[in-house]
Amino acid sequence: MSLAGLGVTTKQEHVYRYFLRRPHADLATAAADLDIPDLNATVAELRRLGLMSESLVATKPAIAVDLLVRRRVEQTQRQLTELTTAWDVLTELAEEHRSGKAVHLVEHIPDGPGVTQRLNAMMAGAPEDFMYMKPLATHSTSSGRLHKLLAAGLRSRTLFSAQALGDPRQVRHARLWHARGDLHRVTSEPVRHVAIVNRSVAFVQADPARPEAGALQIRQPGLVAVLVDVYEGMWSRARDVDDRPLPPVEHQVLDALTRYDTDDAAARALNISVRKFRAHVADLMARLGARTRFQAALYARERGWL
Repeated sequence: MSLAGLGVTTKQEHVYRYFLRRPHADLATAAADLDIPDLNATVAELRRLGLMSESLVATKPAIAVDLLVRRRVEQTQRQLTELTTAWDVLTELAEEHRSGKAVHLVEHIPDGPGVTQRLNAMMAGAPEDFMYMKPLATHSTSSGRLHKLLAAGLRSRTLFSAQALGDPRQVRHARLWHARGDLHRVTSEPVRHVAIVNRSVAFVQADPARPEAGALQIRQPGLVAVLVDVYEGMWSRARDVDDRPLPPVEHQVLDALTRYDTDDAAARALNISVRKFRAHVADLMARLGARTRFQAALYARERGWL
């Protein structure tokens, strides 16, 4: 069987299988055995795929295949999203045919109230997906409207700056809406005002230095797709509003879970007792909501902890 159907090249699979069979091999030995001159590049690709650690340890097969399947599913979802933009094009063509005027794919809305009005009008159309990024946790959309949309099945996510955690009111607001279904995550990365509706229309602050300058409404499929990818990347690296930062020792324990087959070997590598290692693992599983260590490793990768 081959991993080609999961997006892995023949060369990548060859190298992954080699390190899976020889967990203690170094790059020089592997390059000689495999006769691959650009082995460093292939190893870097495997690391980006999550199939190999920085210390040249191949990810366990069960975890590796699950990561590849999830990656393929995400790619398929993006492709389906791109296909749905055909309906947006049809709407634009129909409007141009009706009005005899060009439909602008990027439009400047000159003031804040105008932006809020336009966004609320779109939200009134029962959207299926809503992404929000902003420095603070509070919403500009009507709380009552958002609550009804969530009850009707809206998938809503809000990404806000870690600097807002210094304000207890912002934290309470984020926790309240997180519990209601508008999932909130905190990021330490730079944040701008961005809202994306149904992965097809985006609102971006026109001038970050002048909030009163309004926003750009973007319907150009390529630009929106880029913004969606940026948002998804930041979301995957962010943490839930109630998550505590992960201590360095727990990072090491998580890494050891994917690298060693036994608790004894993992504990020796970390220079701690087996009992202490198992206590850390139990704490991590409880924090991640995982029933098995396999699940813990998967959930940790999803949160960007590995």
